[in-house]
Parts: sequence; structure tokens; C-alpha cells
Amino acid sequence: MLKLSIGRRVFLTCNYVFLIGLSLLCLMPFVNAVAISFSESSAVVAGKVSVWPVDFTLSSYKYILNSHIFLQTFGNTLVRVALGTSLNMLMTCLLAYALSKEKHAFRFRSFYVWIFVITMLFNGGLIPWYMTIKEVGILDSVWALVLPGAVPVFNVILLLNFFRGLPKELEESSFIDGAGHWTTLWKIYLPISTPALATIVLLTMVGHWNSWFDGLILMNKVEHYPLSSYLQTVVIQMDFTHLNQKDVQLLGVISDRTSKAAQIVLGALPILLVYPFLQRYFVKGIVLGSVKE
Repeated sequence: MLKLSIGRRVFLTCNYVFLIGLSLLCLMPFVNAVAISFSESSAVVAGKVSVWPVDFTLSSYKYILNSHIFLQTFGNTLVRVALGTSLNMLMTCLLAYALSKEKHAFRFRSFYVWIFVITMLFNGGLIPWYMTIKEVGILDSVWALVLPGAVPVFNVILLLNFFRGLPKELEESSFIDGAGHWTTLWKIYLPISTPALATIVLLTMVGHWNSWFDGLILMNKVEHYPLSSYLQTVVIQMDFTHLNQKDVQLLGVISDRTSKAAQIVLGALPILLVYPFLQRYFVKGIVLGSVKE
């Protein structure tokens, strides 16, 4: 085992301290939001809450979980993530497989690659985008949130580069055994592409879950908002028009800040639960998919 020099030890120590400090800076806002969500309003207003709840209470969560609008928007987001991720993965796999072929197998490969890459650099603008969705007739529906971004070009490039790094002998042996392109894709390429697929699934799910701007633009009713769009409006102002007598009583122990914090925590919780299962594939998938063009 090689003995580390003093300079190397100092360098590693400084790196660890810096990374730990950076991690704490990233975590502290969320930890503070969690503490506020479990605290009583008087302690929050007095500024007594930092990283630990004061006068622990679940009143904010009871209020939020009894909110019809919050549950409706939460369900809208689940539907969007399920539909959007499925559609994105289907389009990504099909395009990446075709565009990963050599020029002798797909003559116009480079031409199509550049067509997709150009869409990452230029777009038609917000108004043409909105007018197109309106004319298609999907405005104020979940399809307006899913179909316009059905082809995530960045993910396509990531996966096609991964496919191009796979041994060509796998495809050749598959063809020799009588398999076609469909069989080769679904039974050869995809099963051995778990790191890249897990990375893309994670990127896609987080993108759909956190997207809020398109919901504000394309949805006409609050009940049709995805959760992130609803939370964005809640952070600006809280709507008390739908409160019943029970909710009014709860306002005695909760406040605007505790309610918002509880909604933010509940909104981030699903992704926090999914991420640990895909994290071990994330870095490996990014590296393997960035070797070639």
C-alpha cells in the first residue's frame, strides 16, 4: 500500500472539508423547511426554528392532507410522471437505437442527428409553442404537459452514445441467429444498458416532477395544475377561499410558513424516495454515455 505524502493528505483533507461543507449548505434549506413544517406557528413567527422542530406538531400535515386541491395536483403530477416517463423512454430508446448505427447501415444518420441537435440550440419561441398546443386541441389536459417534450434530445444523445460503445459482435451474432432490429433492441441492447437507462429514467422523472412553468401556461384551472405549478403559486400567496370550519381551527396552530413548508416537503418526498434506488447507476450511466459522439 502506497504511503500518502503530507501534501496529498492536506489536499484530500481540504477536499473532504469543502465537499462536506458544500453538502451541508445544500441540505440546510430543506432541513429548515422540514423543521418548520413540524413546528407550531408561534415558534416559527418568533424565529426560534432552525434545524430542529419547536413544539412538535403534525397540524400542518393534517391541514395539507385534507386539502382537496393539494391532493388533486399531487395526483396530476403522478399521472404526468407516469405518462411522460413512459413516452420519453419509448421515444428515446427507439431514436437512440436508430441513430447509433454506422453510416453504411443508416445512410442519413448524421443528417438526422443534426436535425435533433439543432432543436437544443434553437426553438420557435413561447407564443408559437403555445399556439401549436392550442391548435392541436390538447390545451388544459395532461397531454399538453407530456407530448410537447416527448423527444428529450439530450437523453437521446446520451443513450445513443452508450449504444455506440457496445460491442458490434452482439448485434452481428443476433442477426446471424435470425433476429431483426426489434428483437435486437428489446432483448440484446436494453437488458445490458441498465446504467444508462436508469440514469435517463431518473433525469426524466425529476424533470417532469419539478416542471412548473408549462403547467401555469397550459392549464386553465388550478385543479388541473401539476404539483410543482401549484406549489409555485402557494409560495407567492396562500389561498384561503376554500377553507372550512375545521381548517379555520387548524389555522390557530399553523401559519402560512408552516403550511408552505409542509407542502414543499411532501412535494419533494417522492423523488427523495426514488433517488437512492437509481443513484448507484447515475454516475456510471453519465460517464458511459459521454465517451463518443
